[in-house]
Amino acid sequence: MTQAPGNSDRFVIAVDGPSGTGKSTVSRKVAAALNAGYLDTGAMYRIVTLAVLNAGIDPADEVGVANLLPSLMFASPVDPAEQVHTLAGEDVGRSIRSVHVTTAVSEVSANPAVREWLKERQQQLAGAGRMVVEGRDIGTVIAPDAALKIYLTASEEVRASRRYKEVGAAGRTPDLAVVRAAIAHRDNYDSNRLHAPLQAAADAIVIDSTDLDIAQSVEAVLVLAAQRGIRWDGIR
Repeated sequence: MTQAPGNSDRFVIAVDGPSGTGKSTVSRKVAAALNAGYLDTGAMYRIVTLAVLNAGIDPADEVGVANLLPSLMFASPVDPAEQVHTLAGEDVGRSIRSVHVTTAVSEVSANPAVREWLKERQQQLAGAGRMVVEGRDIGTVIAPDAALKIYLTASEEVRASRRYKEVGAAGRTPDLAVVRAAIAHRDNYDSNRLHAPLQAAADAIVIDSTDLDIAQSVEAVLVLAAQRGIRWDGIR
């Protein structure tokens, strides 16, 4: 049964979409505005990918990756104001955004053992209360009964430009053509993988952020949330 609307202490807003749409930033700001938790499921896949690489395992080795999973210890923060991701107690927030991890994360996240292992954790966190959860299969797999499902998209050109600026701001020297090719490759890989492919849920509302800035995208989601009775008025 789909979650009932209303200003309750329990809801899930699912935000899915491809890279470069502003999905993470929009989701965090929506969570903050609604006094809700925020879960970045993509970061969880990146942490597993970092662990795989640190262990010297080939990301394509499905059995080797699956065998590593039981030994992993990591924390998945749900505070939108303080996203500290740790692996074995170490802050890996910067490491999981490295080119090394970015290159390998699609292959690791396509591993059915990884997806199943993380699914239980993601569903437990998503069901903890007021939550905004973002990723690529939230509305279709992780929270199919979410009160509101958003599919955030944008043109490939705009997404490449945003990622180009993001990488540059991180101190690296990107090549726009390379960034755009990487986004196109990731789109194709994620959309055509066998397990939990990237796709909009049948009942998701598509928001095209090509001509929207972050504030406008956040406002669009909050308006849709309010229409479903999801808001924050300071009263529990």
